[in-house]
Amino acid sequence: MNPGHRPARALRIEDGAGQAAQESLAEETAVALLYNGLPHAVMMATPADLEDFAVGFSVSEGLVAAASEVRVVDSVHGEHGISLQMHVPQAAFDALSQRGRSLAGRTGCGLCGSDTLANAIRPVRRVQGRPAVGERLRAAFDELQANQPINARTGAVHAAAVRDADGRLHVREDVGRHNAIDKAIGAALRAGSAPCELFVTSRASYEVVHKAATVGIGLVAAISAPTALAVRLAEEAGLTLVGFARGARYTIYGRTDAGWL
Repeated sequence: MNPGHRPARALRIEDGAGQAAQESLAEETAVALLYNGLPHAVMMATPADLEDFAVGFSVSEGLVAAASEVRVVDSVHGEHGISLQMHVPQAAFDALSQRGRSLAGRTGCGLCGSDTLANAIRPVRRVQGRPAVGERLRAAFDELQANQPINARTGAVHAAAVRDADGRLHVREDVGRHNAIDKAIGAALRAGSAPCELFVTSRASYEVVHKAATVGIGLVAAISAPTALAVRLAEEAGLTLVGFARGARYTIYGRTDAGWL
């Protein structure tokens, strides 16, 4: 069985007539993230590319400064889900212990579990360098579309792609859009290259932009609209934000040094 999907018997109705069918359904399971034995988050996720997820989540959430600071030491599959046991340096663990977040995340959850407003809306880092938006935007989404095997079978998952400093595009899928982003970021980091651009099959929310800025990504492009908070955050981070990226059409939001685009 592919870890991203499983077969299921179904009855397909068309024009009032029923026909037995076998469908592929996206897998969704609880994935617990533990650091030095301390539970931090339980996310509903697709159980594929979990090491990418662990590394990407750790860096994009600012729990560690670099991928080299987190190590997956065990992956325990149990009756109720999967536990990812990770080790981080003592300084990172001490900061994590004070963070005040015990996250039980629904599918696609971004801020679930933050216990204060200050923890929910966190300051964003300033991105160094801003990639130009050009024809390769369409090429990136074409490649993203062509590399979604789970969604091709199930029609039920999001996808994200990260272009790294070496020009490679890392595509990952998940039932949660934030999870897909973490997986794609983790894939780039584990390949030893810096993430530069992010492409997502969803809207561009606050959390999407914040994760991108945290790892130094200078361009975020989404097939749907951004939120107003996402645009404000992109301006604060100096990040280029693109919405409605479909074919040859797209919309650029926010300010550059030259003013409104």
